[in-house]
Amino acid sequence: MRTRFIVDANVGRLARWLRMMGYDTLFFNGADDGELIAIGLRERRVVLTKDTQIMRRRVVNSGKLKALLIQGDDVKDQLRQVVKAMNLDPEKWQFTLCLECNQPLVRRAKEEVKDLVPPYVFQTQSQYVECPSCHRIYWRGTHWQRMKGELRRLMEDEEGSLYI
Repeated sequence: MRTRFIVDANVGRLARWLRMMGYDTLFFNGADDGELIAIGLRERRVVLTKDTQIMRRRVVNSGKLKALLIQGDDVKDQLRQVVKAMNLDPEKWQFTLCLECNQPLVRRAKEEVKDLVPPYVFQTQSQYVECPSCHRIYWRGTHWQRMKGELRRLMEDEEGSLYI
């Protein structure tokens, strides 16, 4: 089963990157740590946070709730930390979730999206997916290629071998 996460607002930028890699990631913007912990427990999610108070809670120390204290301030360093600590596969499920609302994407036939994408995109692309919740349409254009390349670079060390 794929690891599921809940990210605290103090590391919220991680959510988009983890979603890009295909990991179900909730963004928690509430002020109540108890609510964050309750969601994590109820939905069996790993808490990602910079809040040391959460890490001191009995539910975390006992192992009942898995949590990871994020070290750096740079989102790319944070992502590398999570990938390594959680032994994630950064490529296996890439681009299977909506980057905005975390829902699994659904394939759409080209004709179904004709009036939903720019004419040039419709002429040049053949594969489309849609978010069933927010109805964003995604395709494998230059933006997708850039994001895929950025993920690859993130997971490489200085010598060019995979970081994980």
